[in-house]
Amino acid sequence: MSSPSKTPFSSLQAELSFSKYQGLGNDFLMLDGRAASDPDFVFGLTPALVVELCDRRFGVGGDGVILALPPNNGGELRMRIFNADGTEPEMCGNGIRCLARFLADRDGDGPGRTWQIDTLAGRIVPELLPDGTIRVDMGAPFLEPAQVPTTLESGPAGLPQGELEVDGECFAVAAAGMGNPHAVIPVPLVEEIDLERFGALLEVHPAFPAKTNVHFVQVLAPDHLVMRVWERGAGPTLACGTGACATLVACHSLGLCERRARLDLPGGPLQIHWDAASGKVFMDGPAEHVFDAVIPDPRAVADARSQAAGQASAEATATAPDPKPTPVAAAPEIDCATVCTNGCIRPDNCPSAEARARVAALLSGSSLDDLVTLATNTLESRTRARFERDTGLGS
Repeated sequence: MSSPSKTPFSSLQAELSFSKYQGLGNDFLMLDGRAASDPDFVFGLTPALVVELCDRRFGVGGDGVILALPPNNGGELRMRIFNADGTEPEMCGNGIRCLARFLADRDGDGPGRTWQIDTLAGRIVPELLPDGTIRVDMGAPFLEPAQVPTTLESGPAGLPQGELEVDGECFAVAAAGMGNPHAVIPVPLVEEIDLERFGALLEVHPAFPAKTNVHFVQVLAPDHLVMRVWERGAGPTLACGTGACATLVACHSLGLCERRARLDLPGGPLQIHWDAASGKVFMDGPAEHVFDAVIPDPRAVADARSQAAGQASAEATATAPDPKPTPVAAAPEIDCATVCTNGCIRPDNCPSAEARARVAALLSGSSLDDLVTLATNTLESRTRARFERDTGLGS
């Protein structure tokens, strides 16, 4: 088997320390760059490197990479997130919960701690609750078509609405923005939807010029919804926080649910509340640490591999057998009956010593009568065998 053509993550510029966190199965690699002095610092990440890191077979695996960076718009810090395909979305609800839990774990913060986090979707404020979950003030939803953005026109429910056809199927779609675009589609049974087929097509539908996240939702009760998620740039995921918020907003606007409801996603439930007084959407949900790890400097890995290969080659050369070994002459066979008539000529390595030892043991352990009986039986056996062989009577 040939060796790999290059070291994994060879485009890394240095050693990379990270932590992995997940929120309802939506998992992210978290990088702390708050101490960076360069406002454009991104750990040397490129879209190709993000794809490599997020690959679940050949990389670390994740739905995205999240960076905690110095603030640039008056907040406490800045969040940047990159999808598994290397693109950069405006925001991610599960991601910002994971970021809050990551910051609390690194800094030793307790319940009640809040963070003013600047994102491409504006200021987002998560709070660490006493039970360890995270409540996020997601701000007010965007319900004007241009803000989503979408070419769907505002409908009677007060948000963009319309029918979209993909692959011969027609869907009644409502759109809402949570700093990123969402298409919400109420259906009788979410499990009957071919998410791989329709999610991929609706993501890139012309009605959404910046592409869109896609959510199919089933109403179980006015305060209980179940949904499936197709995330822009990631495909099917176990959860989407901004998607759950947009789904509640859309369903409430359509008269299908209350302002506060539990939304069951494939990875677990979120509690969503669209506050009537402030107009803001609040999301409560978990975020859990998975592991911490370090990807070493690729140059150090390459050097170590080179040194190990050189050492192995040197050891193999030093211990290799002579390619043309000198043949060892076999000792000539000895006929003791003729050569050793005057005594053993090889007493240190007599070829018949073992046989003679067995004979000596037999003689010393048997009486004369035993030896006579043995000889008689042996002679009779041989005579009988010869007679049967010659006459054929034994067959």
